[in-house]
Amino acid sequence: MSSKVVSDQADGLRRLLAQTRTRVLAFASMGRGVGVTSVAMNLGAALACQGRDVLLLDEHGTGAGTACAAWGIDAAGTLADVAAGRRSLQGAAAHAPCGVEVLPAVPRTPAGCRDPRTLWQGDLILVDAALDREGRLSALAEAADELVLVMQPHAASITATYAGIKHLHYAHALRQLRFLVNGVAEPAAAQQVARNLAQAGSRYLAVSLQPAGWVRAEPHMADARRLRRTVVEAYPGSPAAADCRRIADEMGQWPWRPGASLAPQTAPGMPGKNTAAAC
Repeated sequence: MSSKVVSDQADGLRRLLAQTRTRVLAFASMGRGVGVTSVAMNLGAALACQGRDVLLLDEHGTGAGTACAAWGIDAAGTLADVAAGRRSLQGAAAHAPCGVEVLPAVPRTPAGCRDPRTLWQGDLILVDAALDREGRLSALAEAADELVLVMQPHAASITATYAGIKHLHYAHALRQLRFLVNGVAEPAAAQQVARNLAQAGSRYLAVSLQPAGWVRAEPHMADARRLRRTVVEAYPGSPAAADCRRIADEMGQWPWRPGASLAPQTAPGMPGKNTAAAC
C-alpha cells in the first residue's frame, strides 16, 4: 500500500473522530501592512462563492482597517456577547454581501470562547488573529486547527516572519504552521521564498512550515476598497482573485488536524448555516 493511500486513510479517520465538519483557521502576520485582513476577507469571499458557510472572527474589532470597516457593515455584538448568551450569533454578526458572517472577537475574549465551534457549526471559521505585545497568539488562535502566517516577498517581511515563527515555536511549542505570500509580482519568486523558508524552519527550528500559496499584487485593490468589496467580489477575473480561489480550493485538501475541542455542542439559537448571497 502506497504512503499516499495510508496518509489519505489516516486523514479520513481523523475527520471521523473529530465529530465536526467545522474547521478553524487562524491568519496572522508579523508586522503591519502585509495584508492579513485582506487575505482573510478574500479567502472568505472565495469560500462563500463556493457555497461554503464562512464565519470570520476579527480580533482587531470594528475600527479602521478591520473586516467590518472594509465591507462597510456593522456588527450588533461580539463573540463575548454570544458566548455569554446575551445575543445569538446570527443576531450579533454582521453580514457581508458575499455571504460571509463577520463577528468582532477581541484577543481577551473569555476562555469559554476558546473553541468557537461550540457556538457555530458551519464549514469554516477564519480568525483574523491579533498577536499580543509579546508576539504571542490569543487563546482563540492558539486553538485553531491551522495557523497561517501572511508575509510579503521582501527581505524585511521575510526576516520578521522567520523571527516570529521562532518566537511562536518557543512560546506555544508549535511544531507546524503554514505561510502565505501576499503582494507577489512573480510567482516564481514566491515559490523560491517558500522553499527557503520551509528549509530554514526544518533545519534550524524542527518546525514543519508548509506553503499555503501566494496572492499576486492587485493594481485595483484601492478601487475594490472604495467599493467596499474584496477583489474576489469586485474583480473576479483578476489574477489576485484567481489566486484566492485556488487557495480556497486547496484548503479543502489540507490534512485534518483538529486543534481544539473535538466534540462541540451547539448552543440554542446559534445556527451554523449562512444565507449566502450570489457573488
